[in-house]
Amino acid sequence: MHSSSFRALAAAGAAPRRLALSSPLSFAPIRLAFALMLALCLALGTATAQAQAPATHQEVDKALDAARKDMEALRKNLSEQTDDAELLRRRAAALDIQAKADAIAEKLTPVLTSVQARLTELGPAADTGKEAHDVAAQRADLEKTRSTLDAQIKLARLLSVEGVQTAEMVSTMRRSQFQARLGERRASILSTAFWSDFGDDLPRDTSRLQTLGDELAAAIRGTPGWVWTILVLLSAVVIGAAVAASRLIRRFTAARVPAGRLRRSFQALFIVLVATLAPGLIGQFLAVGLDWQGQLAEDTQSLVEGFAGILCLGGFVTGLGLALLSPSRPSWRLPPVPDPVAEKMRWFPTTLGPLVVVIWLLERLPVVLNASLSTTIALNCLVTVLLVVIAAAGLVRAERVRRAALRDPETGQAPPRQLWLVITVGLLWIVLGVAVLAMLTGYVAFGNFAAKQVVWTVIVLSSAYLLSVLIDDFFMTLLGASHRDDDAQERGQEPRIRDQAAVLLSGMARVLIGVVAFVMVLGQFAEGPVELVQRAEQLLNGLTVGQVQLRPAAILQCFIVLAVGLLAVRILKRWLKARYLPTTTLDPGMQSSATTLFGYLGVVVAVALALSALGIGLERLAWVASALSVGIGFGLQAVVQNFVSGLILLAERPVKVGDWVSLGGVEGDIRRINVRATEIQMGDRSTVIVPNSEFITKTVRNVTHANPLGLVQIKLPMPLGTDAARAREIILAAFKDHPDILETPAPNVFLDGIDNSNLVFNATGYVGSPRQSYSTRSALLFEVLERLSAADISLGKPPTMLVSADKPILPRPAGDGRTPPEAGPAS
Repeated sequence: MHSSSFRALAAAGAAPRRLALSSPLSFAPIRLAFALMLALCLALGTATAQAQAPATHQEVDKALDAARKDMEALRKNLSEQTDDAELLRRRAAALDIQAKADAIAEKLTPVLTSVQARLTELGPAADTGKEAHDVAAQRADLEKTRSTLDAQIKLARLLSVEGVQTAEMVSTMRRSQFQARLGERRASILSTAFWSDFGDDLPRDTSRLQTLGDELAAAIRGTPGWVWTILVLLSAVVIGAAVAASRLIRRFTAARVPAGRLRRSFQALFIVLVATLAPGLIGQFLAVGLDWQGQLAEDTQSLVEGFAGILCLGGFVTGLGLALLSPSRPSWRLPPVPDPVAEKMRWFPTTLGPLVVVIWLLERLPVVLNASLSTTIALNCLVTVLLVVIAAAGLVRAERVRRAALRDPETGQAPPRQLWLVITVGLLWIVLGVAVLAMLTGYVAFGNFAAKQVVWTVIVLSSAYLLSVLIDDFFMTLLGASHRDDDAQERGQEPRIRDQAAVLLSGMARVLIGVVAFVMVLGQFAEGPVELVQRAEQLLNGLTVGQVQLRPAAILQCFIVLAVGLLAVRILKRWLKARYLPTTTLDPGMQSSATTLFGYLGVVVAVALALSALGIGLERLAWVASALSVGIGFGLQAVVQNFVSGLILLAERPVKVGDWVSLGGVEGDIRRINVRATEIQMGDRSTVIVPNSEFITKTVRNVTHANPLGLVQIKLPMPLGTDAARAREIILAAFKDHPDILETPAPNVFLDGIDNSNLVFNATGYVGSPRQSYSTRSALLFEVLERLSAADISLGKPPTMLVSADKPILPRPAGDGRTPPEAGPAS
C-alpha cells in the first residue's frame, strides 16, 4: 500500500473509489485540516442526522431491501480483492449503509414505542370475544403496525452490524496486504539482475510515457485558444488576489485583531490558507483546460484531476513552513526559532512543497502507464533518495546554522541542544539510515515507507502545532480576563471565571488535536486520515457503556447544562447576597450562612440536571451510593462528620460568620464556614483552620453570640484620704466623654471596698463590640490618669511586704484557702 505513496491523491476530485489513499503523503491539505479539526467538531458541535427515514412502510421496505442487496454485492468476492482503491470503496459503501440503517432504526424506534403504548392503553382482548368492532379493528391495525416496525428495526440493526463487520474486514485485509508488501523483498538496485530487467523494460515503458504525452498534447491542442487565454487570466487573477489578500490581511490583523499572540497565529493561518488554495485553483484551471473536450481516458483524467489536489498539498507544505519560520517578519514568528536559523532555512519549505508534487507524479505515473515492476521499483528508489536527501540536508543545515548563530565569541562553542531535541534528531537520523539500508538491500517498499513517514510526521506535527497555538490564542483572547483585570490581580483578587474557562477549553481542544495528530502519525498502516474521519463519524452514533448510551450531542448537552446551572447558581448567590438578603431582618452572619446553603443546594441540583441531560438518572447511581457507603465505613468518617457538622453550623447557627469565639486555646473572628472546616482569624491576622466537628463536640466560648457589646473595666486604688465623690465624678466624666462608650447601658463607677489602706474604685462602661474593649480601655486609662493628676488626686501605693530573718515563713498547705499570716508590717 505504502509502496505507492502519492498514488491515491490523483483521485482528489474523481469518483469516490479514487478518494482512498494509503500513502502518508497522499492527502490533500483540506483533508489534513479537516482531520486535525475533527476533535474540535466532536467537542463543540452537535451530531447531525445521517439520513432521513422514509415516511411510509413501503419506502422503508424498499430502502432496506436495496441496502441488503448492496451489502450482498459488497461482501461478494471480498476476500479475493487486492486493489486498495476498490477495498476502500467497499469500506466506504459499507459504512454508508451502516449509517443509513442506524438512522432508519433510530427514526422507527420512537414510532414503535408509541404504537406499543397505544396497545397497552387498549389492553388485551376480552376473553368473552365480545368487543366493539372499532376497538378490535384498531387493535388489529396496531398489532400489524407493531409487527412491521419491529421487523424493519431488526433488519436495519442487522444491516448496521453487517456494515460494521464488513468495514472491519476491509480494514483487516488492507493491513495484512500492506504489511505483506512492506516485508516483500525484490532484487536490489545494486545487483546487475535488476538493471538488466530495467533495461529490457525501459523501451516499453518509454513508449507508454510517449503515448501519455501525446494524449496530453492532443488535449492541449483540442482546447480552444480563447479558453486557455481565459484560464491564464484567471490564474493571474488568483495570484494577484493571493498577494493582495496577504497584504490586506496583514493590515487587518495589525488593526483589528486584539494585541497578543492571536495576531501572529491568525496571520500564520491565513498564509497557509492562501498558499493552499491558490495553487489548487490554478491546478483546477489546468484540469479544466486539458479535459475541455471530455475525451481523456479514465486513468489520464484521474491523473489530471489529482494533480490539482497534489498542488494544494504542495502549497500547504510550503505555506506551513513559511508561516512557522516567518523569515521576513521575526516579530510574528510563533516557534522560538533564532532569526539566523529561520532565514537560512527558508529554502526548506520552498523546496519540500514542489518536491511533494514531483514525488506524487513519480509514484502515480507507473499506475497510469501500467509500467513494469522494474520501472516502478526504480521510481520508488528515486523517491526514497529524494526524501532522504532533502531531510538530511535540512537536519545538517539547521544544526550548522544553529551553531553559528549561538556560538559564544569567547569560547567559540555553541550551547548544547535540549534533550528532547537531541532524541528527536537522533531518531530521524536512524529512520533515514534504515530507509537507505532497506532500499539498498531490496526492501524498497519498506524503505520508501520509512522515508515518507519522516516527511509525513513533520507535516502533521507542524500542522498540529499551528492549530493548537491558534486555538489557545483564540480562547485566551476571547475569554481571558487577565489582561483586562490587572488592577484586580494586583489587589489579590481571585482569577475570573472566564480565565478558568479559557484555560480549560484551550487545554481540552489541544489535547484532542494532539490525539488526532498522534493517530495520524502512527496509524498509517493502511489506516489513513480518510478512515480516521469515517471512524470518527461512527462516534456520532454514540458509545454504549452498560445501559447508558453516550452520544456526543448528549455529552455536549450535559456540559452546557452543567455550565448554565453553575452560572445560574453563581448569579442567584450574588443576587441574594447583594439585593435580597440585605432587605431582610437577618444579621450579616445569617445572610452569609443562607447564601452558602443555597450554593450547596444549587450545585447539587445543577449536577443532577446535567446527569439527566446525559441520560443518567439518579436512580442509576445507587451503586455509587453503595460504594460510597463502604468507603465511608473505612476511611471517610471524619470527612462526613465534618461535612454534617458544617451543615449543622449553618442551620442551627451556634456560631456564625463574624462571631468572636474561643475554642481550645484558639481565639478570634470567624471569617468563613466551609463545608469541611471553619476559618478563624486571630489577633495577629493569622488564620486557623478548625474542623467543623470541633464546634459540635467541644465547648466553645462565643463572645458575641447573645450580646455583641464589649465591657470596658478599670480598677483604680486610691489613698483613704481621697475625696471619693470627687474621684468618682472625674472617672465617670472621662467615661461619658469618650465617643466609643455607649450611653445605654450607662457607664458607672463603684467603690469595691478598702484594701490595704486604699479605696478601690471599679469603673465600667460598654462599647459596641468586644473587639473595641482593649483599645478603648487603654485610651480611658490615659484619660483618667491625666484628669486625676490635674485634680491633684494620686493613686494608692501597693502594699510592701517585709520578711523578718528570725521568723521563718511556714509553707501553706496545698489546697488551703486561708490567707497566710503577715510576715511584717506593711507600708
